[in-house]
Amino acid sequence: MGILEVKGVNKRFGGLQALGDVNLSVKERSVHAIIGPNGAGKSTLLNVLVGKLVPDTGSVMFDGQSVLGRKPHEINQMGISRVFQTPEIFADLSVKENVMIPVLAKRDGAFKMRAWEMTSKDGETNDAAEAMLAELNMQDKLDVHAGSLSRGDKRRLEIAMCLSQNPRLLLLDEPTAGMARADTNNTIDLLKEIHEKRDITIAIIEHDMHVVFSLAQRITVLAQGTPLVEDTPDNIKGHPKVREAYLGEST
Repeated sequence: MGILEVKGVNKRFGGLQALGDVNLSVKERSVHAIIGPNGAGKSTLLNVLVGKLVPDTGSVMFDGQSVLGRKPHEINQMGISRVFQTPEIFADLSVKENVMIPVLAKRDGAFKMRAWEMTSKDGETNDAAEAMLAELNMQDKLDVHAGSLSRGDKRRLEIAMCLSQNPRLLLLDEPTAGMARADTNNTIDLLKEIHEKRDITIAIIEHDMHVVFSLAQRITVLAQGTPLVEDTPDNIKGHPKVREAYLGEST
């Protein structure tokens, strides 16, 4: 049994079968990648996992508890955090204030959207945010407006916001999308470090095979909403259908 268990999940949008009998098991403390071309159902599956979509049939269990029917913030409180394809940050707030928001949300059970609720007078929240940013080597950017950060630093900040809630499962939706190669490699190194230091479970949706094969211990390949194959990176590389359909190699 994995920390995340998806069984028999189906989802239709009118006449489109977006997910067809999806089964997925993500082992605790592993890095599991989900790959596939556009239209394979990756984003639909991710939205089911975080409560944005309810499947027509099937079950989704996290650490033995169903996530179905729960609101996104309730799933977040269970210990699942998501990093979006486009960094979801508060551009008008400082880097430190961005991290203080989820710290408060974890403590109080709801997001505190008003900046004036996040003052330096709240020593506990302030200290937790600064410690989190120091862990991700952003201590020199505490007072920088988040909107002025580079793409790579915005991603680093978003990851800091997620980790500040001490999740057990981190879901990453194409975390290197739009990045230059240097930022991509820095993000790979950061995620490796996070996984090793925190012993956290990571599930990643990614189209960049350099990222996938640099990070993943297990890979699930989706095709037209249905898992085609699940295996180790070495076996995925050598699978003829995967090479032909997803890695651009002919058999």
